[in-house]
Amino acid sequence: MKRKMFKTIIVAGAVAMICACGDDATLDKATDPVGNNPGTGEIDNPINSSDATPASSDAVPGSSGSVNPGSSGTVNPGSSANPDNPTSSNAVPGSSGSVVPGSSADVVPESSSSNEPELDASGFPTLDSYGPPPAEYTKDISATAKRGWNTRYWDACKPHCSWIAESENDKTRASMTSKEAYLSTYGTARNCNIHDVEVPTFTLGNVTKSWFGYEGTRSACGDEKEKGVFTCTDMAPIAVNDTLAYAYVAGTADSRCGKCYHLQYDGHFKDEFEQNPPKATHKALKGKHLVVMASNIGNDVASGNGNLPAGQFDLMVPGGGVGAFDALSTQVNKGAGFNWGAGFGGFLTECQKNTNCGTEGSLECYQTCVKDMCDAAFADGGLPNLLRGCHWFADWYMAADNPTYYIEEVECPQYLIDHYSSRINTTNETNIKKVTDWSTYEGGVLDTLHCWKAGEAPQEEGWVNPSAGCMNP
Repeated sequence: MKRKMFKTIIVAGAVAMICACGDDATLDKATDPVGNNPGTGEIDNPINSSDATPASSDAVPGSSGSVNPGSSGTVNPGSSANPDNPTSSNAVPGSSGSVVPGSSADVVPESSSSNEPELDASGFPTLDSYGPPPAEYTKDISATAKRGWNTRYWDACKPHCSWIAESENDKTRASMTSKEAYLSTYGTARNCNIHDVEVPTFTLGNVTKSWFGYEGTRSACGDEKEKGVFTCTDMAPIAVNDTLAYAYVAGTADSRCGKCYHLQYDGHFKDEFEQNPPKATHKALKGKHLVVMASNIGNDVASGNGNLPAGQFDLMVPGGGVGAFDALSTQVNKGAGFNWGAGFGGFLTECQKNTNCGTEGSLECYQTCVKDMCDAAFADGGLPNLLRGCHWFADWYMAADNPTYYIEEVECPQYLIDHYSSRINTTNETNIKKVTDWSTYEGGVLDTLHCWKAGEAPQEEGWVNPSAGCMNP
């Protein structure tokens, strides 16, 4: 039943208060927070919001606040919107759909030109529109940096960094203590539904008269399956040029969401020794640079020791293995018996078992084998970012198995920030109503509830019990 909208709306924080809302679903203890445009149900754009954009040195640790195309020192308004469907990770510009108020569809980006940047298939500016990358991303750091190594995976689960911190003691994920703390690590990492449409990272939870708080949207790696949420496919790796690329990683248990690192590959690999020297793949990768952003935390990701004190990063790459949790076979339904490769190692590990390549195969053999498996898995699935990222592993990353690198922390490229930060949950508050099945969401306006503390509800006609506190808009 529609009711009269009140002029005054107060969206409370995730603290105990007297309030009641219409969704009494069970609270998910692994809460997950970020904010919607309070009271409207319209998706807010974090890149356009001056108080929701971590563009200054006050909001972003280590940021100089200076304008530097491609760096995190400045924010390009309009960098995270598709004028047709700003929540789609795979939407094609020019398709049908309405412009969401508050998006960057009608905002001129900061540049010397009045023209808006060309959008890619995910609704973001094309990679070239971010300008040349900072020189620090390709400088030689071999003389001073520690060494670490990469493994690989793509389980398609809701990223760890899409969940909010459950307490002030949780320093790995986005903090809910204040808007500034929330934005200091770029909020929560985007997540998408089974059709690759961006959905909230958290919503209102189990609201009662004595409790008001937030609940993370459920991962497809749990019992939700196709109803749950997945990694957005445009978080797959992408090449900037022949020697520089961007990607996302899972770090160790003591890592921090939203941090970025420059990796310089050294031509070696983790388990080499005299009788097991580097392969052609490792040698071909030597000298390349990869800038990565932590979007996941893995309890099975190793800390450093010995010759590799920087520890391990688990590189997010389609075809890299579904690991201990598998939502990929739900999202890309190839039917029973499809070969997704080794659970840990994916397509390359499977190719190493192949009689055509084996463990001593040539670079060309591994590249061809991996790309053949990429095509079989993703060419006809309607998710082109997965195919792009899978081919990237063969063509740019040279199908290297657990390569080692030099590593240093750097400011995040704007490209990685834009594809990381939730475009829906843009602050540490939200009034989005909980949804149990996200598979049917196609973008646009989200249902909301409006809640007030007891005694603060507007005293207008129609309120018979102001202390109840909640209503549908």
